[in-house]
Amino acid sequence: MPLYDLFHRPLTDNYQWQSLHTQWSGTITADLNRRLPKRFLAAAPISLGPFISADIAEQELLSSTPEVNGRADAGGVAVATEPDVYAPPATELSLPVTFPDEYLIEVRDTSRGSRVVAVVELVSPANKKEADARERFAAKCMSYLNKGIGLVVVDTVTERHWNLHNEFVDLANYDDKFLMPDGESIYATAYRPVHRNDEDLIDLWWWSLAVGSALPVVPLALKGYGCVRLDLEATYAEACAQLRIPE
Repeated sequence: MPLYDLFHRPLTDNYQWQSLHTQWSGTITADLNRRLPKRFLAAAPISLGPFISADIAEQELLSSTPEVNGRADAGGVAVATEPDVYAPPATELSLPVTFPDEYLIEVRDTSRGSRVVAVVELVSPANKKEADARERFAAKCMSYLNKGIGLVVVDTVTERHWNLHNEFVDLANYDDKFLMPDGESIYATAYRPVHRNDEDLIDLWWWSLAVGSALPVVPLALKGYGCVRLDLEATYAEACAQLRIPE
Protein backbone atom coordinates (compact mmCIF):
# COMPACT_ATOMS: atom_id res chain seq x y z
CA MET A 1 0.00 0.00 0.00
CA PRO A 2 1.63 3.29 -1.06
CA LEU A 3 1.57 6.41 1.06
CA TYR A 4 -1.12 8.71 -0.33
CA ASP A 5 -1.05 12.49 -0.51
CA LEU A 6 -4.39 13.48 1.02
CA PHE A 7 -3.36 17.12 1.29
CA HIS A 8 -3.49 17.89 -2.45
CA ARG A 9 -5.73 17.13 -5.38
CA PRO A 10 -6.94 14.84 -6.86
CA LEU A 11 -7.45 12.78 -3.67
CA THR A 12 -8.69 15.79 -1.69
CA ASP A 13 -11.72 15.92 -3.99
CA ASN A 14 -13.12 12.77 -2.38
CA TYR A 15 -11.12 12.00 0.76
CA GLN A 16 -10.24 13.97 3.89
CA TRP A 17 -6.94 13.60 5.70
CA GLN A 18 -8.82 13.99 9.01
CA SER A 19 -10.81 10.84 8.27
CA LEU A 20 -7.69 8.87 7.45
CA HIS A 21 -5.82 10.09 10.54
CA THR A 22 -8.78 9.15 12.72
CA GLN A 23 -9.14 5.74 11.09
CA TRP A 24 -5.39 5.13 11.20
CA SER A 25 -5.31 5.95 14.91
CA GLY A 26 -8.02 3.31 15.34
CA THR A 27 -6.22 0.60 13.35
CA ILE A 28 -2.95 1.26 15.20
CA THR A 29 -4.83 1.01 18.50
CA ALA A 30 -6.54 -2.23 17.47
CA ASP A 31 -3.29 -3.76 16.22
CA LEU A 32 -1.43 -2.92 19.43
CA ASN A 33 -4.23 -4.28 21.61
CA ARG A 34 -4.15 -7.56 19.67
CA ARG A 35 -0.46 -8.04 20.40
CA LEU A 36 0.37 -6.23 23.64
CA PRO A 37 0.52 -8.16 26.92
CA LYS A 38 -2.76 -7.84 28.82
CA ARG A 39 -1.30 -5.41 31.35
CA PHE A 40 -1.02 -2.80 28.57
CA LEU A 41 -3.95 -1.04 26.91
CA ALA A 42 -3.79 1.25 23.87
CA ALA A 43 -6.36 3.99 23.26
CA ALA A 44 -6.69 6.97 20.92
CA PRO A 45 -7.96 10.09 22.77
CA ILE A 46 -8.32 12.35 19.72
CA SER A 47 -8.86 16.10 20.15
CA LEU A 48 -10.05 18.04 17.13
CA GLY A 49 -8.96 21.65 17.21
CA PRO A 50 -11.77 24.01 18.26
CA PHE A 51 -13.84 21.04 19.42
CA ILE A 52 -11.74 20.84 22.56
CA SER A 53 -12.12 17.79 24.75
CA ALA A 54 -12.88 18.43 28.41
CA ASP A 55 -9.52 17.14 29.61
CA ILE A 56 -7.71 19.85 27.63
CA ALA A 57 -9.74 22.96 28.31
CA GLU A 58 -12.96 24.03 29.93
CA GLN A 59 -15.62 25.38 27.65
CA GLU A 60 -17.27 28.41 29.20
CA LEU A 61 -21.03 28.27 28.92
CA LEU A 62 -22.71 31.65 29.16
CA SER A 63 -26.45 31.91 29.78
CA SER A 64 -28.42 34.94 28.65
CA THR A 65 -31.13 34.14 31.21
CA PRO A 66 -30.15 34.61 34.87
CA GLU A 67 -31.19 32.03 37.43
CA VAL A 68 -33.04 32.90 40.61
CA ASN A 69 -33.16 30.32 43.39
CA GLY A 70 -32.42 27.53 40.95
CA ARG A 71 -35.14 28.64 38.51
CA ALA A 72 -34.86 30.54 35.27
CA ASP A 73 -36.85 33.72 34.81
CA ALA A 74 -40.03 33.88 32.74
CA GLY A 75 -41.26 30.52 33.94
CA GLY A 76 -38.30 28.56 32.64
CA VAL A 77 -37.43 25.03 33.62
CA ALA A 78 -35.68 24.68 36.98
CA VAL A 79 -31.91 24.29 36.61
CA ALA A 80 -29.92 22.25 39.10
CA THR A 81 -27.04 24.17 40.59
CA GLU A 82 -23.64 22.72 41.44
CA PRO A 83 -22.74 23.82 45.00
CA ASP A 84 -19.02 23.05 44.64
CA VAL A 85 -18.45 25.18 41.53
CA TYR A 86 -16.26 28.17 42.30
CA ALA A 87 -16.92 31.39 40.39
CA PRO A 88 -13.57 33.22 40.20
CA PRO A 89 -13.36 36.99 40.09
CA ALA A 90 -13.52 38.61 36.67
CA THR A 91 -10.19 39.04 34.89
CA GLU A 92 -9.05 41.35 32.14
CA LEU A 93 -6.20 39.01 31.17
CA SER A 94 -6.94 36.08 28.84
CA LEU A 95 -4.01 34.62 26.95
CA PRO A 96 -4.58 33.84 23.26
CA VAL A 97 -3.95 30.22 22.33
CA THR A 98 -4.70 27.81 19.51
CA PHE A 99 -5.53 24.20 20.36
CA PRO A 100 -4.30 22.15 17.38
CA ASP A 101 -5.79 18.92 16.14
CA GLU A 102 -4.26 15.99 18.01
CA TYR A 103 -4.13 12.48 16.65
CA LEU A 104 -2.33 10.27 19.11
CA ILE A 105 -2.35 6.78 20.55
CA GLU A 106 -1.46 6.25 24.18
CA VAL A 107 -0.34 2.94 25.65
CA ARG A 108 -1.05 2.67 29.38
CA ASP A 109 0.13 0.15 31.95
CA THR A 110 -2.98 -1.01 33.81
CA SER A 111 -0.84 -2.73 36.45
CA ARG A 112 0.66 0.63 37.43
CA GLY A 113 -2.29 2.94 37.79
CA SER A 114 -2.82 3.24 34.02
CA ARG A 115 0.37 5.26 33.62
CA VAL A 116 1.23 6.26 30.07
CA VAL A 117 4.23 4.23 28.92
CA ALA A 118 4.28 5.00 25.18
CA VAL A 119 2.76 7.46 22.72
CA VAL A 120 2.31 7.49 18.95
CA GLU A 121 1.78 10.96 17.44
CA LEU A 122 0.28 11.39 13.95
CA VAL A 123 1.25 14.92 12.92
CA SER A 124 -1.53 17.24 11.74
CA PRO A 125 -1.13 20.36 9.54
CA ALA A 126 -1.88 22.55 12.57
CA ASN A 127 1.16 21.12 14.36
CA LYS A 128 3.37 22.55 11.57
CA LYS A 129 1.51 25.78 10.78
CA GLU A 130 3.05 28.48 12.97
CA ALA A 131 6.35 28.76 14.82
CA ASP A 132 4.66 28.64 18.23
CA ALA A 133 2.67 25.53 17.25
CA ARG A 134 5.83 23.77 16.13
CA GLU A 135 7.58 24.73 19.35
CA ARG A 136 4.65 23.46 21.45
CA PHE A 137 4.72 20.14 19.62
CA ALA A 138 8.48 19.84 20.17
CA ALA A 139 8.04 20.72 23.85
CA LYS A 140 5.35 18.05 24.19
CA CYS A 141 7.69 15.46 22.69
CA MET A 142 10.43 16.55 25.09
CA SER A 143 8.02 16.20 28.00
CA TYR A 144 7.21 12.60 27.04
CA LEU A 145 10.85 11.66 26.71
CA ASN A 146 11.92 13.39 29.92
CA LYS A 147 9.43 11.13 31.72
CA GLY A 148 10.90 8.01 30.11
CA ILE A 149 7.88 7.52 27.83
CA GLY A 150 8.60 5.89 24.47
CA LEU A 151 7.55 7.95 21.45
CA VAL A 152 6.87 7.46 17.75
CA VAL A 153 6.10 10.46 15.52
CA VAL A 154 4.67 9.95 12.02
CA ASP A 155 4.53 13.00 9.76
CA THR A 156 2.74 12.54 6.42
CA VAL A 157 1.72 16.21 6.05
CA THR A 158 2.87 17.21 2.55
CA GLU A 159 1.35 20.70 2.50
CA ARG A 160 3.79 22.15 5.06
CA HIS A 161 7.50 21.50 4.90
CA TRP A 162 8.73 22.10 8.43
CA ASN A 163 10.48 19.23 10.18
CA LEU A 164 9.21 18.79 13.74
CA HIS A 165 12.03 16.44 14.71
CA ASN A 166 14.52 19.20 13.90
CA GLU A 167 12.40 21.60 15.96
CA PHE A 168 12.76 19.17 18.87
CA VAL A 169 16.53 18.90 18.39
CA ASP A 170 16.86 22.69 18.35
CA LEU A 171 14.63 23.15 21.40
CA ALA A 172 16.60 20.57 23.37
CA ASN A 173 19.95 22.10 22.26
CA TYR A 174 21.21 18.81 20.86
CA ASP A 175 24.16 18.65 18.50
CA ASP A 176 23.47 19.24 14.80
CA LYS A 177 24.44 15.63 14.04
CA PHE A 178 20.98 14.62 15.30
CA LEU A 179 19.21 16.80 12.74
CA MET A 180 17.58 15.30 9.67
CA PRO A 181 18.81 16.58 6.30
CA ASP A 182 17.19 19.67 4.83
CA GLY A 183 14.12 18.81 2.77
CA GLU A 184 13.02 15.87 4.93
CA SER A 185 9.47 17.07 5.54
CA ILE A 186 7.63 13.72 5.81
CA TYR A 187 9.18 11.01 7.94
CA ALA A 188 8.75 8.68 10.88
CA THR A 189 10.85 8.83 14.05
CA ALA A 190 11.09 6.51 17.04
CA TYR A 191 12.59 7.51 20.39
CA ARG A 192 13.53 5.19 23.27
CA PRO A 193 14.63 6.72 26.60
CA VAL A 194 17.18 4.42 28.21
CA HIS A 195 19.72 4.34 31.04
CA ARG A 196 22.82 2.64 29.68
CA ASN A 197 26.36 2.47 31.07
CA ASP A 198 25.50 4.95 33.83
CA GLU A 199 24.22 7.44 31.26
CA ASP A 200 20.73 8.69 30.39
CA LEU A 201 20.17 8.46 26.64
CA ILE A 202 17.45 8.60 24.00
CA ASP A 203 17.89 6.03 21.25
CA LEU A 204 16.76 7.51 17.93
CA TRP A 205 15.62 5.93 14.67
CA TRP A 206 14.27 7.84 11.68
CA TRP A 207 12.90 6.95 8.27
CA SER A 208 12.34 9.21 5.30
CA LEU A 209 8.85 8.79 3.82
CA ALA A 210 7.77 9.34 0.24
CA VAL A 211 4.38 9.53 -1.46
CA GLY A 212 3.87 6.31 -3.39
CA SER A 213 6.23 4.28 -1.19
CA ALA A 214 5.53 1.82 1.60
CA LEU A 215 5.70 2.77 5.27
CA PRO A 216 8.21 1.21 7.68
CA VAL A 217 7.93 -1.05 10.69
CA VAL A 218 9.18 0.90 13.72
CA PRO A 219 9.99 0.12 17.36
CA LEU A 220 7.59 1.49 19.97
CA ALA A 221 9.33 1.62 23.35
CA LEU A 222 7.20 0.91 26.42
CA LYS A 223 8.58 2.45 29.60
CA GLY A 224 9.84 -0.30 31.91
CA TYR A 225 9.14 -3.10 29.46
CA GLY A 226 10.99 -2.92 26.14
CA CYS A 227 9.99 -2.38 22.53
CA VAL A 228 7.06 -3.71 20.55
CA ARG A 229 6.70 -3.85 16.78
CA LEU A 230 4.58 -1.06 15.25
CA ASP A 231 3.69 -1.90 11.67
CA LEU A 232 2.82 1.44 10.09
CA GLU A 233 2.35 -0.09 6.65
CA ALA A 234 -0.18 -2.75 7.70
CA THR A 235 -2.21 -0.40 9.88
CA TYR A 236 -2.19 2.31 7.18
CA ALA A 237 -3.34 -0.18 4.55
CA GLU A 238 -6.15 -1.36 6.83
CA ALA A 239 -7.29 2.23 7.46
CA CYS A 240 -7.26 3.02 3.73
CA ALA A 241 -9.27 -0.13 2.98
CA GLN A 242 -11.85 0.77 5.61
CA LEU A 243 -12.26 4.20 4.01
CA ARG A 244 -12.33 2.67 0.50
CA ILE A 245 -9.36 4.69 -0.66
CA PRO A 246 -8.39 2.84 -3.85
CA GLU A 247 -5.00 1.27 -4.42
